Amino acid sequence: MKKKLFQSTMVFSLALLLSGCELALFDSSGVTGKEIGDTILLTMGLMLIVVIPTIIMSIWIPYKYHESKKDEVYDPEWEHSSKIEFFAWGVPVVIIAVLAVITYITSYSLDPRKEIASDKEPLTIQVVAMDWKWLFLYPEEKIATVNEVAFPVDRPVEFLVTSQSTMNSLFIPKLGGQIYAMAGMENRMNLMATEVGEYRGISANYSGFGFAGMRFKAKVTSEEDYGKWIEGVRTSEQVLTDAEYDRLTEKTRDHKVEHFSSIDPLQFKNIIESFIGAQNGSN
Repeated sequence: MKKKLFQSTMVFSLALLLSGCELALFDSSGVTGKEIGDTILLTMGLMLIVVIPTIIMSIWIPYKYHESKKDEVYDPEWEHSSKIEFFAWGVPVVIIAVLAVITYITSYSLDPRKEIASDKEPLTIQVVAMDWKWLFLYPEEKIATVNEVAFPVDRPVEFLVTSQSTMNSLFIPKLGGQIYAMAGMENRMNLMATEVGEYRGISANYSGFGFAGMRFKAKVTSEEDYGKWIEGVRTSEQVLTDAEYDRLTEKTRDHKVEHFSSIDPLQFKNIIESFIGAQNGSN
């Protein structure tokens, strides 16, 4: 009795805990995220064509032919059924073939490097993964931020991503898409938000003891509010000088949001080339 009560309590507790989970991939506010969620649901639906009948049969067959039903004699008059063989092998083969086609198509259509079709000019944001913070550079506006990024709704954004130290991963779950950041290399990810809001950005690749606090805010605003945000950053008294950048390279945990009113337009390029020079020097 106590064991059953304990099991029931555990199931109920887990249900309560999971009820607070946010299914970001299935309730996306981004073009890419919605396509990813739809693809996952389609894949799950196809696989359930096999899973559901299998579950039903695994319950029905033991019930029908249980040892307790000794009075019922099971004496089939056949040894082979082409119909059963057809469904047992044919249906899974067809499902696997369909999944293969979907995988092939979406491998290209959902490529994070693929530009998003729009009548608006894409916004370029350069991203540098640091220990343990995110540096966002706006080369056109000549500003920079730490652990905060903003861009307009319904406008494509091209993130150019690199790392100042260890390998990392940029991920905004609610908008979809995830891309790795590697030192001395430039990676690209295209996103477009369809709803105004503030979304959680995280690191999706463990990179040390400060990893848990390596989070940032992604603010999706109207064009007007985005302009106000840019002007607000420009009022900051901080300038991203070489000394300030060196300060940011120091390892920190739960780094606060910072704004820089001026940057070197070639800062991102210089960060990447600094590692290329180190590699050449080591050779």
